[in-house]
Amino acid sequence: MPPIHIEKLIFGGQGLARVDGKAVFVWNALPGEDVEVDYTINKKNFAEAVAVKIINPSPDRIAPQEQSFLSTSPWQILSWPAENEWKKQIALETYRRNGGLEIKENELKIESDDAQFGYRNKMEFYFDRLPDGQITLAFLNRGETTKIPADGSVLARPIINKYANYLIDFINENKLALSVLNKLIIKCNRQDQVIAGLFLNQKLSKKLSPALNDELIGFSVFNANNNELTYSLGQNYLEDKIMDTAIQHGIQTFFQINLPVFERALKDIAGFVEKNTPLVDYYSGTGAITLPLAKKLQSVLLVESNPEAAEYTKTNILLNKLTNCEAICSPSEKMLEAIDENKTIIVDPPRAGLDKKIIDRIISQKPPRVIYLSCDLSTQARDIKYLSELYKVSFLKLYNFFPRTPHIEGLCVLDIR
Repeated sequence: MPPIHIEKLIFGGQGLARVDGKAVFVWNALPGEDVEVDYTINKKNFAEAVAVKIINPSPDRIAPQEQSFLSTSPWQILSWPAENEWKKQIALETYRRNGGLEIKENELKIESDDAQFGYRNKMEFYFDRLPDGQITLAFLNRGETTKIPADGSVLARPIINKYANYLIDFINENKLALSVLNKLIIKCNRQDQVIAGLFLNQKLSKKLSPALNDELIGFSVFNANNNELTYSLGQNYLEDKIMDTAIQHGIQTFFQINLPVFERALKDIAGFVEKNTPLVDYYSGTGAITLPLAKKLQSVLLVESNPEAAEYTKTNILLNKLTNCEAICSPSEKMLEAIDENKTIIVDPPRAGLDKKIIDRIISQKPPRVIYLSCDLSTQARDIKYLSELYKVSFLKLYNFFPRTPHIEGLCVLDIR
């Protein structure tokens, strides 16, 4: 099969090529390269592929740090300056195409702390079997159900890799069958305390009890079929400080992965939260955005649909003695009455973006300011466009929360016209 030419990187992280007018989205490929590929999907209107031979490498190509890079961080092959530049270019195109925003290149900044590796405070591992019969950590091959063995991840904090391998040794010592094992989640805090969750496909006849210590402070077993807790040893939560505010979070609750860069975004958000203002925080998680800002506010209502996260928010309110905060467990679209013309609104939705009912309520009630942090620029741009008749963009900035991956976070402040 003849080589194909890569035009550019696109939203999602692949290289774009065209073969007989059909778009081909290629992993392990950089702009300007000619590559030979193996097709993983080949349909009438598009195809997906992985580059298996690089004929003329880009000057921006560097050697990946690990064999499993395509599974976890496919931009390990891209130089650091080029990564940040391409994230900016992709964001400019996404905001223009989906949001109708014409932004000058020098007006859009991307924030990072330059820590390219060892930043993740949470990892999710799968399992595989080595030729010698031993169980190993593994990741799913991108776009496939097959797995690639690993001994950790260069993205993870070192303490996570340490205890991932500690638990693999424990699993092998206890001769657990591969068919029983589903996945392993490990989280750590800034003090290098660790909790781990082992998800099993079936109940075991014996209770698993790995030795805990000053670093591994908690171990839990979950039913992989419904994600419900079977039993736990030690402590089942961690505590982190965010801008001097204590935030507790569990193994399955959402929490920011890269706290140093998140705090930079939070400081930018703080600049747009005026003193003694009432505020509503939708999709609030465990309160990591608004609880650190609460002392300067008149009142804060935090709305979160996940029951466990909402309970942690209530705990965190008490922990920090915040008498002006209230947490409610509810889907955001069922708490529309909290939006009115006097409140500042903060949203940090999942990748699907804002529910249309929230957008319609914002349009009808006209709150003076909407602060929108997003993990998916395409849906954020769409929502900005929906609100653009009534709101102007006062601030727009990117954050590299996930170095060596294609993911980009965006913060937009919308003010009533």
